[in-house]
Amino acid sequence: MTSEPELIRTEASFSVFSHATAPGSALYRRILTLFVGAKERFQVHLRPDDLMHELRIDGGTRIDETVVTNALDSLVGWGNLIASPDTGRVTVVEDFYRRRQLFQLSHEGEAVERAFRTFDEALGRRGALQAVALDDIAIGLQEVLALIDEEVLDLGKLQRSLTALTERFNDLAENASAFMGSLQRTIDLTDIDEDVFAAYKNRLIEYLERFIHDLTVRGPQIASLLLSADQVRIDRALAALAERDAASVAPDSDDGAAVGESERLLVLWANRWRGLRAWFVATDGRDSQSKLLRLSALAAIPALLDVVRAVNAKRSGRSDRSSDYLRLAEWFQEADSDDDRHALWRAAFGLYSARHLSIDIETWQLWEDGSGLTGVAWASAPPLRISPQLRRTASYERRGRPNQVVDRSADRAMLALRAQREAEQIAEARKQIATHGAIELAAIARLDSVAFGLFLALLGDALVTKRPGEDSTSTTSSDGTMRIELTTMPDAELVAIRTERGVLYGPNHLIDISDLDS
Repeated sequence: MTSEPELIRTEASFSVFSHATAPGSALYRRILTLFVGAKERFQVHLRPDDLMHELRIDGGTRIDETVVTNALDSLVGWGNLIASPDTGRVTVVEDFYRRRQLFQLSHEGEAVERAFRTFDEALGRRGALQAVALDDIAIGLQEVLALIDEEVLDLGKLQRSLTALTERFNDLAENASAFMGSLQRTIDLTDIDEDVFAAYKNRLIEYLERFIHDLTVRGPQIASLLLSADQVRIDRALAALAERDAASVAPDSDDGAAVGESERLLVLWANRWRGLRAWFVATDGRDSQSKLLRLSALAAIPALLDVVRAVNAKRSGRSDRSSDYLRLAEWFQEADSDDDRHALWRAAFGLYSARHLSIDIETWQLWEDGSGLTGVAWASAPPLRISPQLRRTASYERRGRPNQVVDRSADRAMLALRAQREAEQIAEARKQIATHGAIELAAIARLDSVAFGLFLALLGDALVTKRPGEDSTSTTSSDGTMRIELTTMPDAELVAIRTERGVLYGPNHLIDISDLDS
């Protein structure tokens, strides 16, 4: 249960945000920005006349000194600034009786300014999927592991390398998170104009595909490096870095503060390493963050294509029944008279009078003049004059030859022949790539275009299902006709597979492809 002093202190700590919503907030923000800039120049204290000079330079207009003084007093009252007597310019006794003060940022006020700066940076961040960052992380991780394996640790070099690695990793994670958030808003069309989206959709999809490819290649390499690291040496290095950082902390009156600071820094370094490892290596049955990012990026591509189809459909003017009815309702509302509305009704729905009845002029005039005919029994009502043609032929339809039915048999035969040829090509391709046992990747003969496409799809499925640290993997094609088993070879050399579409280079593997339909 929270005590009353703690509650009062918490409420008081939030008062430092009051200047952001108070009247005259623009002046408060300008003043605090000047204090932050002065502190970055190692100028801790500012006088009101210094602020007046900077405000005139910044705003270009003269500001009344009383307004600035009142703003400073308000900021002191909210806790953003600290005021202290200014005795540096006292030359005579009368100066002691004048109100002279120095102002500096309080600890709470500085924290608020850092929060506002972070807010502004996050608000303007677009985010990115940085494929280059993956290369930097792999290179930095190799350097860190090489330094950790040394018997005598070079703590200075190790700290620089590990700090650069964690900063690059944090930058990658934060930018990826920001990019996926903006990508989802793009898919929902909540934060982007349709014209802008249509202009860069192709570049966006190519960007996603390029990053997915880089992540698929680099992610397992980084995971392998992390799995190969010796945890004992890592713990030793992190403990040494924590002790080194703790020695640089300013002294405190509490003797146990140094020990507690060392433990806190050790936990901080351990969390950084654990976060890096969890981002690329699956743990406790949970997929790694890199795999989740790859799956999210893969799912975003068809979602973007759906948005493209929806935007194109909207631009082409295609309408559905609901939009047609809404438009028709607008026309009914805008019609000048009921006669116009009746004409619109007949034109829209075709609900004319009975077509098998023909009314002559005399009958129509009788209906117009005889208001008393309403409710009269049909036997007592005037007769209806039926057209002789209807009486004789029982139809008003036009006589003549019916429309000819188009013969589609030739088209159907051509489609059937094409489907048969494609099935034969795929069957022949399955025979070409079937290995009938495990062979080396280098032993695969030259493949034609169809066989190479099928082989490349199988190889891609196998590489995607391969988890970090595993030497072999197996999977089945999406149609269930082929099965591939891929096994890593130690010290594998780079091999080349020549096809009609080019040359495929990659490390040698043991590969076993089976045709399940044969």
